[in-house]
Amino acid sequence: MATAPTVFQKRAFDTVNDSCYNRNMMSTGTTVEIARYRLPVVIERVNSSYQATSPALDGFLVLADTLDEVLALAPGVARALLEAMRAKGVTPSLPIEEVNFPTQIEVLVPA
Repeated sequence: MATAPTVFQKRAFDTVNDSCYNRNMMSTGTTVEIARYRLPVVIERVNSSYQATSPALDGFLVLADTLDEVLALAPGVARALLEAMRAKGVTPSLPIEEVNFPTQIEVLVPA
């Protein structure tokens, strides 16, 4: 019988050296599964600020002075919106993905 993956409440930008995932786990071959939503986000420059919206999640909006702030705030805003939707009995139309560690991700790094 297959079991559901363990769901960790992690921010998208947590470091790999935290309690959920660390180099020791990688070296022992331990696999950790996380269920996540993949949210496409569109970031635009609006006047002197940045705005992030998502075509896949109605109501998702992040406004901030810098791109770094938008990237830092986006996961929490999405999480709060998804939790509010679930509390009202609304099922998000986003598919849940399983992420197995070790995994590869892309990170935006300023030039």
